[in-house]
Amino acid sequence: MIATNGISLRFGKRALFEEVNVKFTPGNCYGLIGANGAGKSTFLKILSGEVEPSTGEVIISQGDRMAVLKQNHFEFDEVQVLKTVIMGHKKLFDIMEEKDALYAKPDFSDEDGMRAAELEGEFQELNGWDAEPQGAELLIGLGIPRELHDKLMKELDGNQKVRVLLAQALFGNPQILLLDEPTNHLDMDSVRWLENFLMDYEGTVIVVSHDRYFLNKVCTHIADLDYGKIQLYVGNYDFWYQSSQLALQLTRDANKKKEEKIKQLQEFIARFSANASKSKQATSRKKMLDKIQLDDIRPSSRKYPFINFKPEREAGKQLLTIENLTVRTEAGQDVNGLNLVVNKGDKIAFVGPWEHVKTALFQVLMGEKEPADGTYTWGVTTSQAYFPKDNSEYFEGVEMNLVDWLRQYSKNQEEQYIRGFLGRMLFAGEEALKKASVLSGGEKVRCMLSRMMMTGANVLILDEPTNHLDLESITALNNGLVDFDGTVLFVSQDHEFVNTIANRIIEITPKGIIDKQMTYDEYLENEDVKRQREELWA
Repeated sequence: MIATNGISLRFGKRALFEEVNVKFTPGNCYGLIGANGAGKSTFLKILSGEVEPSTGEVIISQGDRMAVLKQNHFEFDEVQVLKTVIMGHKKLFDIMEEKDALYAKPDFSDEDGMRAAELEGEFQELNGWDAEPQGAELLIGLGIPRELHDKLMKELDGNQKVRVLLAQALFGNPQILLLDEPTNHLDMDSVRWLENFLMDYEGTVIVVSHDRYFLNKVCTHIADLDYGKIQLYVGNYDFWYQSSQLALQLTRDANKKKEEKIKQLQEFIARFSANASKSKQATSRKKMLDKIQLDDIRPSSRKYPFINFKPEREAGKQLLTIENLTVRTEAGQDVNGLNLVVNKGDKIAFVGPWEHVKTALFQVLMGEKEPADGTYTWGVTTSQAYFPKDNSEYFEGVEMNLVDWLRQYSKNQEEQYIRGFLGRMLFAGEEALKKASVLSGGEKVRCMLSRMMMTGANVLILDEPTNHLDLESITALNNGLVDFDGTVLFVSQDHEFVNTIANRIIEITPKGIIDKQMTYDEYLENEDVKRQREELWA
């Protein structure tokens, strides 16, 4: 069990949290949600002891061990992969290190022998003999093959490091797990493995995630962080969202009736206040009007951007034809002889573990990279807008403000027109005068989406557009792409995003592609697809 008593955190006059009292109990998984800047990650750091609160305390049941998903991907660069995982159980790892050091001594004394015996007893109590097999099992489940377990962390790429650090947090069955964006950089197979792991987990889990499907799958409770307080709700994310929207609507409906009553009274007063025979009635109704107060509906601090892609022209039947296309990647993930016809109205999700191939394919289709062989042909009526996975080149070192930044990509140069697109993406007023070089990851994504909306393209190509976005922005983008009357090619690790947008699924494998006209859930459950995947990935 982990709880807070009167936790507050202030930065000068600004209070991030005020008197937070909340209790997280074993056997439950709590999804910590809140708008960007609400302090979700900071709250996890307070729970872990990394950040000291201004007031209050964190209470942990005696004997409970806490594990935290580390965010520093370079912290263990000189450590072997499997050893990094075992380091997640500090007490066990320290015993192993001390034990090994004792046995390595050339002048092993009787005193050393007694100490070694003590350590062996503690080692056995902590199931130390199962440490390496358990660590290896976690790594394999998260997509780190056995041949990498003895390598140094610095020999792994960034995505692999994230998986190792996740395995480290999960290792040794801690009683309390704090996970900040655990699905980042995981492919969908690894996410499903993590979902199953957490659903069987008997301890207390507190997780921050922007993956709605993941939150729905693993959470027993939602911890809503808003206005400096945390309110617990039983149920998963969808249940919380639907309930909160219903409650808000009921409150609005109640106020609407009062507003209608006030309007009637105002009309009566205006009509009859000058009429002597009705003046007393008018006066009494004015008194009634003064007494009626609208309920104080406190709007959520959450803000939803408005994302709406409108094609300037309708595309013809010929969209995109790919013939014998070969794409090479530096990661050694290559696609050979790809043949594909994209039809009008297709919303294609490219899925599977080969991230580098999908990115390289999109770069080829947008003319940013040359294919090794083969051809692709866009229809003459098509226009494309592209969201790259890496947008750094658009912002690094750019000192212009956002109005001028977006003006570069606009046919209409009027400031009011440009501010309209920025305003939809929550850059209103002074926010639109921020320098492009100082934006956060989520703000950069929203700028790139503004740029895409401005093009009026009838074909959208998006490579991991939900990275760095909060739940509100993901929901808005999700809805915008569902409503888009055009063709979409996209990559995303967000299950809900893929399942609600795509009407066609394509998976690129080392031995060819799987191409199915169906939703993502249907794709995952289809027995023929399962057999085909096993054959092509074998």
